Amino acid sequence: YFLSAFFVRQFSVVWVVFTFEEDALLGKVSPYLIQPLHPFIRYFAQHIAEQITRFPFALIIAVIFFIFNPQSMWTPSLLTIIFSLISTFFSFLIQFLMQSIIATFCFWTEKASSIEKLLFIPTLFLSGLLAPVSSFPYYIKSWIFLTPFPYLIDFPARILSGNQVNIIEGILIQFLWIILFFSIFRKVWKSGTKKFTAMGL
Repeated sequence: YFLSAFFVRQFSVVWVVFTFEEDALLGKVSPYLIQPLHPFIRYFAQHIAEQITRFPFALIIAVIFFIFNPQSMWTPSLLTIIFSLISTFFSFLIQFLMQSIIATFCFWTEKASSIEKLLFIPTLFLSGLLAPVSSFPYYIKSWIFLTPFPYLIDFPARILSGNQVNIIEGILIQFLWIILFFSIFRKVWKSGTKKFTAMGL
């Protein structure tokens, strides 16, 4: 599970709020706004490019892990790999949209990254990064699946590691979170750009 969680984390990590905040403070956002391409498509492409470069290094780490722990080696089926890729990409989209919403707060404050740090705490403990959600006490599991956090790391990692999970239901829930956060992002972005008056470089 933890090796699977490591892979999911490598290909779903997001830092757009820090990049956008820096660009906003340096005045780079203003030129982006007059270009036909939405600024966040630029950030999205940067994330995808970096995650592609991570793949060989993640693969090397996995090989080293299996050399020292051959009893842990497993071979996921092609269907498992496909669903894992879909779920991991959806996890990335959820996190990207969550951070993008926070990033748009730069239109009102210079320290939107501080808000992201508050979000990092529940993400760290509730996403399954530190421990599988299935190992949590019942009173936590009774409500945690009502949040997007288990679908960031735990759900894709459980698919990849071959654990019992309702794949179709989980992917559908991920898709619903994507739609919700995208709708929120569009509204906050529209409101923020109307307020934005900074000069550009």
